[in-house]
Amino acid sequence: MSSAQESGQVRLPQLKLDELLEELQARLDAARGTRDRVHSLLEAVLSVGRELDLEQALQRIVEAAAALVDAEYAALGVIGPDGQRLVQFLTVGLSQEEIAAIGPYPSGKGILGELIRNPELLRLPKLSEHSASHGFPANHPPMNTFLGAPIRVREQVFGNLYLTEKRGGAQFDAEDETVLSTLAVAAGVAIDNARLYEESRRRERWLQASAEVTHGLLSGSPRSEVLGLIAERARDITGAELAAVALPVGEGGSLAVELAIGTDAAKHRGLVLPVEDSLTGAAFREGVPVTSPDISKDARAFAGTQQFTGMGPAVAVPIGTAAGVRGVLLLARAVGQPDFAAPETEPLLGFAGQAAVAMELAERQRDAEQIALLEDRDRIARDLHDLAIQRLFATGMTLQSAARFIEHGQASERVLRAVSDLDETIKIIRSTIFSLRSRETGVGQNLRSRAVQAVGQAGGLLGFAPSLRMEGLLDTQVPREIADHLVAVLGEALTNITRHAQATRTDIVLRATAHEVVLTVCDNGVGIPPAGRRSGLRNLAERAEQLGGALELTGPPAGGATLTWRVPLVGAS
Repeated sequence: MSSAQESGQVRLPQLKLDELLEELQARLDAARGTRDRVHSLLEAVLSVGRELDLEQALQRIVEAAAALVDAEYAALGVIGPDGQRLVQFLTVGLSQEEIAAIGPYPSGKGILGELIRNPELLRLPKLSEHSASHGFPANHPPMNTFLGAPIRVREQVFGNLYLTEKRGGAQFDAEDETVLSTLAVAAGVAIDNARLYEESRRRERWLQASAEVTHGLLSGSPRSEVLGLIAERARDITGAELAAVALPVGEGGSLAVELAIGTDAAKHRGLVLPVEDSLTGAAFREGVPVTSPDISKDARAFAGTQQFTGMGPAVAVPIGTAAGVRGVLLLARAVGQPDFAAPETEPLLGFAGQAAVAMELAERQRDAEQIALLEDRDRIARDLHDLAIQRLFATGMTLQSAARFIEHGQASERVLRAVSDLDETIKIIRSTIFSLRSRETGVGQNLRSRAVQAVGQAGGLLGFAPSLRMEGLLDTQVPREIADHLVAVLGEALTNITRHAQATRTDIVLRATAHEVVLTVCDNGVGIPPAGRRSGLRNLAERAEQLGGALELTGPPAGGATLTWRVPLVGAS
């Protein structure tokens, strides 16, 4: 055998052995890579399971998906309660500058919308070739390969995981699908756990708020303080920008905003809203929560949408039930915030119902105390009438009879004077008895109701509803005499606007402070002519002067007229 043949016989097995060794090394590297990938996947799932902060958990999932599948870009979109819109969108692979240049996050259209509509695993070699693709906005980086998986738990879809641009120009494969599906399951569990945790915390806060309201009402706290607590707790728990409480006035045809807190709260305090054709009125009338996706553009936002500038989603919740609604709690969020969905309105309705029950119990408690007080007054009145007066009357009769037998003139005069004093004392006691019993009947209609009625009657003649704002303790601080004059002045002022002003808008503010009550009536009409008749205005001025106050008339540069009628309260009877 030649040397060449011997050389060939030696090299051939050596080459096959090298190839086998290289293939074995490649398999070992692949197995090691698979082991490392599985290890990283398990580590990612475990780390997600330890998080209760939802945003951190979701960010970990997005980062793990991009690293494990070797994708340049990754994103996770959370679907809102309506099942249609993305309410949260987290990304990996884009800088803050790139995100700002692209603009708002996607709204759930195109390929992302396809995954929302059909929550199934989707793998595309070229994203733009899919029929649902709508292209990318300006400044968006190019993306071709795509892999998406739905995030779901127990058939409930929470959102989707998206991956694009596998590094090295490769395509996503079946193994990538498995990894992404596993992470999607972990994401669903994380979202479900976080939402359940948040829901339990929220219910705990609602229960605590209900206990605070009940304690405040039953311990005798002022109603205004308790209403403020109801609004504050509801605003805080729901993340609302504005909270307002409206209560019925008059015969129930209107609602007055008793209290408002938050953004632009001063614009809402004292507003009088109609029950018909208004958001709060619908909740009051039907006894169920009424929502609005954008209250700044909602025609039911009475008194002008300028009251809700910058506001978006809103909900009006009845305080009570359809059988007995005591008022309405209105909550409004800022523009861009999520709508009020059923998972939020249900505990909110329960909280408002609990508050109504507490208010009912507090009123029953006050009624019982009032009845006990009235019964005690009645007993005192009976005792005064049946015992004290009779004894005084008998003593007076005895003294009067004894005076005839007294010969000393001055002594007889003193006895008769004592009899006269006893008669005066009897008159005083009778007056006290009358006063005790007359308090049982009350003092009649309050100032707020009378003002609302006067404005409501004028609305039919004016052709539009005047805006009415009431502030301060009008029903308790303003004496009846001043209240009578004030209602008469309001009626005369609205009559003058109806007859002469040709106005299309009238704003009324009725405010009581510790020292004075002020009525301001402003219209956008033709103003007060210098040579016009002023007999009606003279009467209004005389009413103010009679009570130690004053009337002021001004004409704003923009047109119209402003009437300001003020009367001091210090020393008023």
